[in-house]
Amino acid sequence: MTAREPATDTEGRLVQVLTTSSIPEGLLAKSLLEAEGILVVTKGESEGPYRIGPVYLWVPEQYEVQARVILAEVTAGSRDTRSDSMETEETTGQS
Repeated sequence: MTAREPATDTEGRLVQVLTTSSIPEGLLAKSLLEAEGILVVTKGESEGPYRIGPVYLWVPEQYEVQARVILAEVTAGSRDTRSDSMETEETTGQS
């Protein structure tokens, strides 16, 4: 999987594609979508030393289906989320 430039089109309607119960899970999902070039807006993430609470991920309406497919594949375990550099290290045995 190669990282793509995130979309910059913020015009139009945003749709909620995921609600997580934890901040790390929300940030992980956000980075997976952004790696595919999908602009992600997060809401609900609290700041401070004790970051708790749900995270809501929103994407532009035109990317809703793509985002949901990516998240469903990750949830089902059918999507490889490793970076290309990790794959190279594993196949060559180098670190």
